[in-house]
Amino acid sequence: MSNIDWTVLIFTLVIVVVYGVFIGRGQKSNESYLKADNKMPWYIVLIGIMATQASAITFLSAPGQAYTDGMRFVQYYFGLPLAMIVICITFIPIFQRLNVYTAYEYLENRFDKKTRVLTSLLFLFSRGLSTGISIYAPSIILSSVLNWNIYLTNVLTGGILLIYTYVGGAKAIAHTQKLQFLIILGTMAFAGFLLIQNMPNGIGFTDALYLAGKSGKLNVITTEFDWKDKYNIWSGLIGGFFLALSYFGTDQSQVGRYITAKDNTNAKMGLLLNGLVKIPMQFAILLIGALLFAFFSLKPAPIYFNERSYQQLKEAKPEQAAVFEKEHQDLQLKFNAESKEILKLKETHSPQLKKTIQDFKDTQTQVKALHSRVEEAINNSNYNAEKTDTNYIFLYFVKNTLPVGMIGLLFAVIFLASWGSISAALNSLAACSLKDVHLIFSKEIPDEKTELKYSRLHTLAWGIFSIAVAMFATQMGSLIEAVNVLGSLFYGPILGIFLVAFYYRKITGPNVFIAAILSEIAVIAVYQFDIVSFLWLNVIGAAAVIVFSAIGLLFYKQKTVNS
Repeated sequence: MSNIDWTVLIFTLVIVVVYGVFIGRGQKSNESYLKADNKMPWYIVLIGIMATQASAITFLSAPGQAYTDGMRFVQYYFGLPLAMIVICITFIPIFQRLNVYTAYEYLENRFDKKTRVLTSLLFLFSRGLSTGISIYAPSIILSSVLNWNIYLTNVLTGGILLIYTYVGGAKAIAHTQKLQFLIILGTMAFAGFLLIQNMPNGIGFTDALYLAGKSGKLNVITTEFDWKDKYNIWSGLIGGFFLALSYFGTDQSQVGRYITAKDNTNAKMGLLLNGLVKIPMQFAILLIGALLFAFFSLKPAPIYFNERSYQQLKEAKPEQAAVFEKEHQDLQLKFNAESKEILKLKETHSPQLKKTIQDFKDTQTQVKALHSRVEEAINNSNYNAEKTDTNYIFLYFVKNTLPVGMIGLLFAVIFLASWGSISAALNSLAACSLKDVHLIFSKEIPDEKTELKYSRLHTLAWGIFSIAVAMFATQMGSLIEAVNVLGSLFYGPILGIFLVAFYYRKITGPNVFIAAILSEIAVIAVYQFDIVSFLWLNVIGAAAVIVFSAIGLLFYKQKTVNS
């Protein structure tokens, strides 16, 4: 990067850290540190919810996901608006009325302490691991740009955001998320504009869309039902609904955003608007990935977007790399020529156009096959690299195409997006581990000052834990998919516990406790044997808790009658 890019990057990050420390200064109680004194208006709640979900993974990995698999990932969000309605009707009024610090406090009132602790532990484990992956995403950037060790950049990325998160708590997080998200949306929109402007030979937006469509990257809706297909309208509407219901209704990283609202109305407005805004925002981010495919079908693409990994292969196996490069060069020339020919013939609807499109698709298949062979060779080497280069596709475009200054700003955006979600996650992890575990098992009844000190120590501990997890994230492939798979392993049973609590009044604590454990075992078994795609795990987990609870109730009744 140029000196100007470094200046833009560092200046943007320093401004956010200083602003976060300033706005969060003077914390004197846990009410302020963990809940921002319940003074947040609806628009801060909305931005906090979106910023917590839209991490660096969203902006770094989603364009790469669309580049490799098309835009069908957007179907993952189709169940979101329906889930927001259910949460506003059922979840928010209860949380607001009880004035809880965590979502799991309610479970102790409804069931017992051990159910509260179990649910909180499931959340802590899943969110702690996910936060580590979220730290790893921007670490890729520092590692790639500076040619630094990925483990060092993990420590830097996770450590810097701890400054204002540790000092300022929920108030600092809410206000920095507002600043971060405004910068992010403006910069990503400008990056999309520059992507179109940099298309070769005067190719316009409609031309790029046409090429993306013919390559199969605009597959926004896929209606074919397949249990093992990760992204289709059925898994999106049903599995996505249950995942969103659990994530926004029972995940403390999200619950912690809207329980800071002034009142019920502000909490509901923030959540409902999130349901309306999230799908078009995600659509736009994925569209950048589809347009990137059109861009690299007209200009030579690299043989592998993770340049450092490929360089390692090249040094270790130069003869194999030379064979790959010769085949890649021939395919790229053919692919670029066919792309230009398609655009030249697109208005003719002639038989020649159909033949060229078919040739284009055949070449695309060959390019993909070559890429798979290169990837396999890299993964079979002794170099400890990422399993895929999906997370490097957008990064490669930024580094090699965008103008001076814009590169630094785009890198800052990915950091800011990461910080927004990670800071909220650390705050929620601290709230849960303190309130739902530490204080429950501790005989001490701390005063306000001591409890605030404990909250900060828990925040610091989870920051260190998440950085440690980031050290092992290199083998997870597409990060956006890895996070969602990880969540789906735990969100179903957690949601099932809450659904039983809200709607099945006869179920008692011991009953649901056993049902939750059995359900979690069932979900892990279904995933381990690869029976269905991961989105369905949310449905299975929630349904299993309800079914096991019902069976337990029948058994209890029968036992009571017999006795």
